[in-house]
Amino acid sequence: MQQQQQQHEERFNTTDMESRRKTKVVLLACGSFNPITNMHLRMFELARDHLEDTGHYKVVRGIISPVGDGYKKKGLIEACHRVQMAKLATETSGNWITVDDWESLQPEWVETAKVVRHHHEKLITVDLNNDDVDTVKVSKKRRLEENSSKSSSHCSKRDDLRLMLLCGADVLQSFGVPNLWKQEDIAEIVGDFGVVCITRGSTDPQKFIYESDTLWKHRKNIHLVHEWVTNDISATHVRRALRRRQSVKYLMPDNVLSYIQKHELYTTESEQKNADVILAPFQRYSGTSST
Repeated sequence: MQQQQQQHEERFNTTDMESRRKTKVVLLACGSFNPITNMHLRMFELARDHLEDTGHYKVVRGIISPVGDGYKKKGLIEACHRVQMAKLATETSGNWITVDDWESLQPEWVETAKVVRHHHEKLITVDLNNDDVDTVKVSKKRRLEENSSKSSSHCSKRDDLRLMLLCGADVLQSFGVPNLWKQEDIAEIVGDFGVVCITRGSTDPQKFIYESDTLWKHRKNIHLVHEWVTNDISATHVRRALRRRQSVKYLMPDNVLSYIQKHELYTTESEQKNADVILAPFQRYSGTSST
């Protein structure tokens, strides 16, 4: 009996040591979430399965960060609605996916690299002895304004923690669009943090990586996750169906759909919002006017 107990304790200690050796990962998804769909939520599940199957990582938290109104994307409804819908959508996630409204509350559009940096600075102050990482409740000691004048704030590192950007293949493709991204931001996101990319449809992320010197240089930091159960739900298609009064049931959580219907969101009028305005990155990087 004593021998069996000793063997059980040895197996438990071995499993515990292996778990502690794994790098903890927090997944950060930035985007419009206009509106959030089931596919957005599936991305987190797919990424977690892929990373943990490698045996090197333990995914402890997912963060959804809706972009602010200053992004000026056509058809982008108010951030307050998009944040609330995201919170409703994650109610059944088991608390491992949270919604952070910091980016959405900024008066101007914030580059994704700065958003990643912001969340990393918050995470390095978190005690990860348990898996309950709650970045929303972490003390906001570091502000973007304080870090903007310094050299990259991500110089502080933790060997037991990594923050990775979670995205679709369309984001990798967008890295090649002139004046949409700064090359130094791409290098920082991919090189210093890492990217988990969910492939879907006919996109070929390997080609995007091959055609970009920056992505090719940091290709070992890009985790490509193939979605075998194909799902081409897109927020664009959902908005089109909504304004045509067609059913979108089962494409998003029911509570999100109820919220949309209650507030009468996504109409023909809302789709024309920012129609004559140039996207914020193009304004900033090309020096063009807002219209």
